[in-house]
Amino acid sequence: MYVSDLPWLNQSNGWGPIERDTSNGEAAAGDGRTITIGGTQYDKGIGMHATGALSVDLAANCTSFSAFVGLDDEVTSGVGTTRFQVFGDGRLLAETPVLTGNDGSHELTADVTDVETLRLVAHEATNGKNFDHASWGDARLACADVPPEDPAVVERWAIGAPEGSDLGGELTLDSTGRVGLDISAAGQSVVSATRLGLVGSDGDFRSGLSFVSRTDAVVADSYTMTTGKRAERAYTHTESLFEFQNRDGKRFSIQVRLGADGAAYRYLVDGDGEHRVDDESGRWTLPADGRAWMQKSYAVNYEAEWTQTTASGGNGTGSVGYPALFQQGERYVLLTEADLHGDYSGSHLSHGTGSLSYGVDLFQNRPVTATGDLSTPWRVAIVGGLDDVVSSTLVDDLASPNQLSGTDTSWIRTGTSSWSWLTDWNSPRSEDRQRDFIDLSSRMGWEYVLLDEGWDASWVPRTVRYAQTKGVEVIVWFHSRDLRTQEQRDEWLPRLASWGVRGIKVDFMDTDSQAIHQWYDQIAADTAEHRLMVNFHGASLPTGMQRTWPHIMTYEAVRGAENGISPQRSLTVPFTRNVVGSMDWTPVTFSRGNGSSSKAHEVAMAIVYESGWQHMSDKPEAYAAEPNAAPFLQNIPARWDETRLISGTPGSDLVLARKSADRWFVGGMRAGTGAPLELPLDRFGGRKLIVDLLTDQGSNGSATVAKTVRATSEETLTVPTATNGGFAAVVCLATPHRDSCLDPVEPVPAAQLDVEPARADIAPGTTLDLSATFSVADREVGTVSLSPAVPDGWVLDGDPVRAKQLGAGQVLEGTWRVTVPEDAESGTVELPVRATYRDGGSQHVAANQSTMWVTPPPLTGTVYLSDVPWLEQSNGYGPIERDMSNGQAAAGDGRPLEIDDVRYAKGIGMHATGSLTAWLGGTCTTFGAVVGIDDEVLETPRESGIGSVRFEVYGDGRLLAQTPVLTNDEAALPLNVDVTGIDRLRLVAHEATNGKNFDHADWADARATCG
Repeated sequence: MYVSDLPWLNQSNGWGPIERDTSNGEAAAGDGRTITIGGTQYDKGIGMHATGALSVDLAANCTSFSAFVGLDDEVTSGVGTTRFQVFGDGRLLAETPVLTGNDGSHELTADVTDVETLRLVAHEATNGKNFDHASWGDARLACADVPPEDPAVVERWAIGAPEGSDLGGELTLDSTGRVGLDISAAGQSVVSATRLGLVGSDGDFRSGLSFVSRTDAVVADSYTMTTGKRAERAYTHTESLFEFQNRDGKRFSIQVRLGADGAAYRYLVDGDGEHRVDDESGRWTLPADGRAWMQKSYAVNYEAEWTQTTASGGNGTGSVGYPALFQQGERYVLLTEADLHGDYSGSHLSHGTGSLSYGVDLFQNRPVTATGDLSTPWRVAIVGGLDDVVSSTLVDDLASPNQLSGTDTSWIRTGTSSWSWLTDWNSPRSEDRQRDFIDLSSRMGWEYVLLDEGWDASWVPRTVRYAQTKGVEVIVWFHSRDLRTQEQRDEWLPRLASWGVRGIKVDFMDTDSQAIHQWYDQIAADTAEHRLMVNFHGASLPTGMQRTWPHIMTYEAVRGAENGISPQRSLTVPFTRNVVGSMDWTPVTFSRGNGSSSKAHEVAMAIVYESGWQHMSDKPEAYAAEPNAAPFLQNIPARWDETRLISGTPGSDLVLARKSADRWFVGGMRAGTGAPLELPLDRFGGRKLIVDLLTDQGSNGSATVAKTVRATSEETLTVPTATNGGFAAVVCLATPHRDSCLDPVEPVPAAQLDVEPARADIAPGTTLDLSATFSVADREVGTVSLSPAVPDGWVLDGDPVRAKQLGAGQVLEGTWRVTVPEDAESGTVELPVRATYRDGGSQHVAANQSTMWVTPPPLTGTVYLSDVPWLEQSNGYGPIERDMSNGQAAAGDGRPLEIDDVRYAKGIGMHATGSLTAWLGGTCTTFGAVVGIDDEVLETPRESGIGSVRFEVYGDGRLLAQTPVLTNDEAALPLNVDVTGIDRLRLVAHEATNGKNFDHADWADARATCG
């Protein structure tokens, strides 16, 4: 029989999917050609791309495997390099040398007698994976005509569930020594885990096992969560530990937990030293076909699209990312994993077309290693009705307990954040524009602002001070590569904390390897040490780590709003992805059109999607244009006491309620043609209720209607919706003097803190008088303290100024003397001044700064501007470069400066619109440079005239010189500028006639003549 005609247990491929009976082709399924190796064509076979692998269940029923292997002729001869390997039950049976496209086909055979699982692997070899199109021509097996019967069960062990649960479990051992686990609900099987076991350095525990012992326990615990569906948690599980022995006398254990909302198993291997796990053999099997909801593939950032399918259909043959939801009659089963840490890699499901079984595959089928006693992650099946699945806390219940040192968690705060990147993507580069988003958060009563990719360290500290004065805290974005090592974290994390930053969004991990999960453990501990909260973006799936490290506020791991809106996806993830942990969808986008989600639907997302940090993704102007929505967005919290699914169907419709204190927040969403959604009020307690509603304006999803109704708990509200529409509601008890459940935003105190001088130039060894005045215009405040701070080595004379009470409009003044040390380095130094005060029970901060320029020694001779410190800089793309062209987004990625085929050793590489300011100190007479567009832009695309830039030179704010608009067609232009008496020289490259793309502006040989 041909391997291409059999179901595959699992597969992974280096590019696109593995193909049956065709070559690998390109990234799409079915785009291969007839398999051809060395000019010989094969009608049957497998088209793979290194590194690729697939596994087939032989059930010890075959005797031999054979194939003609080699690099497919569809790629250039001699380019690819691949080694082909055949494994049986984890043992290498046969392999080729490294083959290239010049080697033609190689016959590969292997004896597979008694082999249970056959694995075919094509490894990339000497020159990376490009063009490694590895074909297995005529791949076939010699097997018995009659498949073996299923082995008989020889031992059974019942596993009881906690009191009040109708779940049950049964562990079995069959005549071949294989272990299985069946999970039932009300006596009916809902899912099974078959062929439990693993193989690795401790032995093969997949078959040939014999029972040793069983230990039972009841595990009960309670804990408090910062994030998630409810703050206070309590659970009771039954736990059974089964120890088995393999044919070689080696032992391992299978641990099984049953709770009210599902079941889980994991493997334990005891012993010191290193344990290597090569593979897990367990497979989840559904007893019957039925509807299923899953991602279309396994993506390492869990951002694959969601789809409705069937258990047998899956997404054809291939890998599927967690979680996956299956309907079994009135019950649902959600498969995922829990308590994953750095002693293991992530895993995912694998499926063959037509099968009701889903294998558990390690990331890229790579072995993992752990030192000391090994506990694998839990393999989890959440079981129940849809309401049970949505409200389940099983993933967190199975996770390791809180690892924070100390009991003070006051620094960990959920909240809502403004976020500019999605609808104003270049704005994180602008300090002024970020202040608009800080003001938005302050007006809306939101706790945070997120400075996404593009922020500059030169202005973040003063932006933090501005935000704190507005009652807003700051989160900053990081690429994970900048925090990957301990040295990088030791540099950045204390610096961020010293700035007053409260948390970080870390992006682009984009792998599920064991190494990245070790990194998650490390950065979680390091950020906790510095009291910085975390959002993992471009990340692996949450597996309960928010219980272990409560300062992890959210994860992306979803195809969220930045990928556009699919109504079906929007209505699938509440039943799947958001079940297992916080989800950074970034909802409530009004300005991108509302065909796929009405405006009321968007507001509902902020309730339906749980995230410890809820990042609102539109601009201040868009929210200002929706006054009906504003009171709802001002009131929706990010910390919840309880979660209830009122009604819903995955991918179709949903009404979900979350409780905070004495209010219920309800989100209703629908995919497809508008139809009413019902809100039964008997779910919220009390007799008389107030309901604030935000709905679609009839069939118009681009407009909203807000109203407040009084009702009784016996009533059911019917809410019409537009196409892809929805509603948001806030429900509370009707009490005297209460007209609405929506509370007004308490305005931030109107604090004013002025500092003099705001800016100053100061020489090392000199002193300066620094003064500040603080007032609050609109209220009396108390416990006021006003004081500056200076860098290490600087001297501050004067104590903090304090006032027990400060009346509205009264002014608190202070003056201090600052001495700059003789050895102070030249550069910009900000002296922060803070006022702390109390308003009622709340602590507030107002902050400002005096910006000092510590002057360097007088400049003499010819001075290159690339060799001196700059007072300030900004750039249109990436950083400004010294003595190289602008290059790309990273620092130091430019080339030698080159204009019109002439190279320059010295100069400045800028990108329009960019600018820098250099200190001349009044000692220079002339500035010179050769300016133009760098030749590096001619390579992509290879056309002249792409860039267009105007160069300008300013001295102490006055325009001294400017060029006409220069393009790649223009020769380099020399500049010679009189700068006599100028302190600050500013160089500007303006984008001109066709936008900023390719405006790589060189200031070659930029120099001043001084002294």
